Amino acid sequence: MSEFKTGLPSVRQMQTMIQDKKEVEMKLTTNDLLVGKIIWQDDDCICLIDQHSQQTIVWRQALVYLKPKA
Repeated sequence: MSEFKTGLPSVRQMQTMIQDKKEVEMKLTTNDLLVGKIIWQDDDCICLIDQHSQQTIVWRQALVYLKPKA
């Protein structure tokens, strides 16, 4: 079992977004664009919650990009 790499800049930045409850845009390889707040992350997945309190678990490998919503 691999250990979650909390020292990586991407993991630290995402943890900051979780703590600050920042709204983000998440573009997927399917060309879908998701908007919401990240509520947790692990080695494989990120959980996003939208304005309707709908949780979506996204596999990291499905991400094209993730950015704070302007």
